[in-house]
Amino acid sequence: MKTASLLFILLANLFVGKALAQSPELKQDNIIWNSQSKNAGESMPCGGGDIGLNVWVEKGELLFYLSKSGTFDENNTFLKLGRIKVKLSPNPFEGSDFKQELSLQTGSVNISGTHAGVTTQVKLWVDVFRPVVHVEINSNKPVKAETSYESWRYADRPLKGKENNQDSWKWANNPAIKTYKDQVNFTGNAIQFYHHNAATTIFDTTVVHEGLGSVKAQLFNPIKNLTFGGSLQAEGMQPAGTYSGQYLSTAYQGWKLQSVKATRKQEVNIYLHTEQTPEVNQWITGLHQVIAEAEQHQKQAETNTQIWWKEYWNRSFVFIDDNNHNSEAWQTGRNYQLFRYMLGCNAYGKYPTKFNGGLFTYDPQLTDSTVKLTPDFRNWGGGLMTAQNQRLVYWPMLKNGDWEMMKPQFEFYLRSLHNAELRSQVYWNHKGACFTEQVENFGLPNIAEYGLKRPADFDKGVEYNAWLEYEWDTVLEFCLMMLDTERYTGKDISIYVPFIESCLTFFNEHYQYLAHLRSNKTLDGNGHLVLYPGAGGETYKMAYNSSSTIAALQTVLTRLLELSNQYLSAEHRKEWETMLKRIPPIPFRSFDGHQTIAPAQVWERVNNVETMQLYPVFPWGVYGLGKPNLDIALNTWKYDTLAIKFRSGSGWKQDNIFAARLGFTDEAAQLTSFKLKDSGRRFPAFWGPGFDWTPDHNWGGSGMIGLQEMLLQTDGKKIYLLPSWPKAWNVHFKLHAPYNTTIEATVRNGKLENLQVWPEERKKDLINMLK
Repeated sequence: MKTASLLFILLANLFVGKALAQSPELKQDNIIWNSQSKNAGESMPCGGGDIGLNVWVEKGELLFYLSKSGTFDENNTFLKLGRIKVKLSPNPFEGSDFKQELSLQTGSVNISGTHAGVTTQVKLWVDVFRPVVHVEINSNKPVKAETSYESWRYADRPLKGKENNQDSWKWANNPAIKTYKDQVNFTGNAIQFYHHNAATTIFDTTVVHEGLGSVKAQLFNPIKNLTFGGSLQAEGMQPAGTYSGQYLSTAYQGWKLQSVKATRKQEVNIYLHTEQTPEVNQWITGLHQVIAEAEQHQKQAETNTQIWWKEYWNRSFVFIDDNNHNSEAWQTGRNYQLFRYMLGCNAYGKYPTKFNGGLFTYDPQLTDSTVKLTPDFRNWGGGLMTAQNQRLVYWPMLKNGDWEMMKPQFEFYLRSLHNAELRSQVYWNHKGACFTEQVENFGLPNIAEYGLKRPADFDKGVEYNAWLEYEWDTVLEFCLMMLDTERYTGKDISIYVPFIESCLTFFNEHYQYLAHLRSNKTLDGNGHLVLYPGAGGETYKMAYNSSSTIAALQTVLTRLLELSNQYLSAEHRKEWETMLKRIPPIPFRSFDGHQTIAPAQVWERVNNVETMQLYPVFPWGVYGLGKPNLDIALNTWKYDTLAIKFRSGSGWKQDNIFAARLGFTDEAAQLTSFKLKDSGRRFPAFWGPGFDWTPDHNWGGSGMIGLQEMLLQTDGKKIYLLPSWPKAWNVHFKLHAPYNTTIEATVRNGKLENLQVWPEERKKDLINMLK
């Protein structure tokens, strides 16, 4: 599945003693429940590779939802792959002796129960390297098992109203929109299930509506004929019929396998497969290949998976040591690990971890009681990626050392690059990739947010949308992440440089194009680009020289030019040096005589609640500890009235990150612990819905970034250690810094202890800010 990862496993097996060394604190972060769950909202995440399960035991029955990266239907809904139910007879889960534990060390969920002399352990785990879910059942006495596959997509389902928020139609109220049924059937002693997309999907409607019909044949289309599903198999079981039922507000049908005879040991395996295939038979052939390869490597699969998880936990961690496990400080550290576990479950996904629930959404009425829809529902779309939200999921992977896990997000953009470049060519006849804030998995704007009722003469390249118009700069954060992977790891990023250059080319050419429409001059009187119309996120609209865009262009251009000559020709280097000189300066304004960063030189309206004027602090790092003009950024936090009004820890808010980067220790601790404290749901890291959905992954991501920035900040080769760390918080942490640097240390009673830096020569660049 991943050659590099399999090579790692071989090496790890050779040096297993060293590879398995872990911090002993991790076991304290395991989640243990001693009672069964009331419903799916009290489920526990489990996963690996690119598969996620929501696991719970309800009324003596084990249930779990199946999710896999990239299962998008004709409407671009991120469909679940169904629900699995396991019931044992005699049933060890009918009594009060019960335990369910998430083992972070092994990536598994372990369930045990005793009743009427029968004791059973059930272990659920997912193969990290192959798309296989394992359910292992071991009892002290022979028991029979019923294993069922349940689907609510047993018939076509018309979609209307709010339900279209799960797909890409949104408020396009078309009575013809429907979720098409899956195919489920017994094949021998197995249950086979799949969803096969038609050749015509929402992609086709989007292309025509957005005026790209002339280049349709050139456009990347990832959902045409996409087929996904799998096979549920269990040795010693045979088909036992079908049934129907209702869970919460959703009717379903079930297909059941049953033990031929009672045994002490049973195993259920679910093999999953996704492929773009015009004919279903091609997908079936691929599924059989998945099964054959999994069976061939079955003996080593669990060992390899456990080694992967143990190396994952050894790579980085943040353990806040507090004997009071009810304290927000302790919860902050524990939930940091739990959220990282959920991110690790999509380490090898073809698609990025979605900000609005990732792989772990469940019945929506358990998030919002008014939304009585199927488990496929999530707010803000399935195949639709919102850049300002997605970035918060991926920024923390740098300091965690999880660089390989950033590939799904980067490759999402690489696959969409040509489509974004065609937008610029068709609409404006210039070069460069135009990526919008809300971008589909095929690189185009969402059809509804593009505007269903657009004026005939409105610029076809611009979304007719008060929140999203002219918001093109969020892609630059992913450009910076790509550049940062080179700085952190030293690895070759040649594959990403053309993408970065194309994104920069768009800004260089488009804003000269717009200026030329207004005048015979393409630059202002100082020789700078005129970044108008622009946007400060979704908040400061119709902006002239937005500070967040200026900081983005300055930073990405500077970092691109710092790359060695292997990445840039002399001609390209000169081109980017010229563009850098054309970027206007960041604008300022005053509050009671205090100079602050302005959101833009001017803007027409405030449309949302994002503090864009502090984006030059994070993510762009123009201002920060040890950098020039820090007082301007400090004043912005202290005196800007909208920055104060918008301050919050909910959802995607990043005030905790701003506070940490500016050295406001108390505020950073308060806002970060608000984000990472227990969610109020049974699983502590199922935050939200915030502004989006539950579990809110950009809530968790922004909390994770804030905690990292409290511990470790960097500026070039300088490493600022503990720049915003409360002396009252004891911590043991291991994080990564640029230039292949790893730092592990302990803070106890306000003092730094056990500092280790690899390589050791990087110690000279470290500045202890706790003193």
